Amino acid sequence: MKCPYCGFAQDRVVDSRESKEADSIRRRRECESCQKRFTTYERIDEIPYMVVKKDGRRERFERQKVLSGLLQACQKRPVSAGKLEAIVDETETYLMDSPERERTTSEIGELIMSRLKGLDTVAYIRFASVYRDFKDVREFKEELEQLLSHKSAAAAAKE
Repeated sequence: MKCPYCGFAQDRVVDSRESKEADSIRRRRECESCQKRFTTYERIDEIPYMVVKKDGRRERFERQKVLSGLLQACQKRPVSAGKLEAIVDETETYLMDSPERERTTSEIGELIMSRLKGLDTVAYIRFASVYRDFKDVREFKEELEQLLSHKSAAAAAKE
């Protein structure tokens, strides 16, 4: 925090108090150079993380919505809820760590699918079929063939 009087970057906190509405913290600071006091207020960053949909609409990122989609894709599959929670955590971290407040559904979907592919191929195909919105059986078959060729290449590399 720079001193508003002399611009020095070092100060000390003399007093901290929560506001009456409990939505911010008021801090009295003293500059270590000129010894003048000033007040700062800290507030929670309330700008939501947004997801840009395929049609251009913007929606607030909802963790529960991602988890719900993963649960549907993993229904009757041997995937633990903890692993799904970890995928959602990673997705949320990806959003929060990015400098932009908006991410496209394609970026988020690709991240989720890359994690699901290593976890359970059936769940991956289920999620991809909804996410990629396959128009016909040919598109679905192409995705399966790509997945199978990737698996057989990985198996050949192990031998």
